Amino acid sequence: MTTSLDQKSSIAEIRHRFDNDVERFSNLETGQTATIDAPLAMDLITQGAISATPNIRRVLDIGCGAGNNTLKLREAYGQDFEVDFLDLSEPMLVRAKQRLLVAHPTMSRCAINLHQTDFRQANLKDDSFDVILAAAVLHHLRDEADWEVAFRKIFRMTAPGGSVWITDLVSHETQSVQKLMWTRYGEYLATLAGDEYRDKVFAYIDKEDSPRPVTFQMELLRKVGFKHIELLHKNSCFAAFGAIKGGSHETK
Repeated sequence: MTTSLDQKSSIAEIRHRFDNDVERFSNLETGQTATIDAPLAMDLITQGAISATPNIRRVLDIGCGAGNNTLKLREAYGQDFEVDFLDLSEPMLVRAKQRLLVAHPTMSRCAINLHQTDFRQANLKDDSFDVILAAAVLHHLRDEADWEVAFRKIFRMTAPGGSVWITDLVSHETQSVQKLMWTRYGEYLATLAGDEYRDKVFAYIDKEDSPRPVTFQMELLRKVGFKHIELLHKNSCFAAFGAIKGGSHETK
């Protein structure tokens, strides 16, 4: 990646791209084809959330897109819960709520709150959410201070005994391994739609994203106060992991 942090896409530019990409992200199977092992990662964080936090009353979906992760969680959990969808894109929020209610009409009895905002500026209560989902969104954070502020906010918002589950693009701690994994990712993208598609994906990642190693993120989760940290899966430049907050419903 060659674009410096101060030259990365603005919030407005990121919002504009996602405003125009609702249809692609409205498919559980094909909405994340550029993400290696996306269906597996989604299933793992879903099952991780249910296992770690068996009493799910309220969920926050950060960067919810068209709602895929909450849809998957509701299907697997088999019971209704309150949902806070948060995204920069209003069309994504509208589609997420619509899809959830079509798939699970009984969810209309629960609060479904829509927040069109940057998560870092969202006015959400502390200790409110039994499960927090953050899929393919935290890589938009920038310098280390930004990452720490965001993770501290996630910790504060997680209810005692609650958990946070993340799937995301990640970088690596050493240049040689980063180069290796980036090469492997490029080969994967080329098998999907050729070299031109690979170059297109690499270009918008370079412009828009600033991922950090999964090791950095897991250490940061512990630093901000989470008691248990779990790495569920890693393949090339993508990882699925989570953290559980100590409290009354803590998993032993």
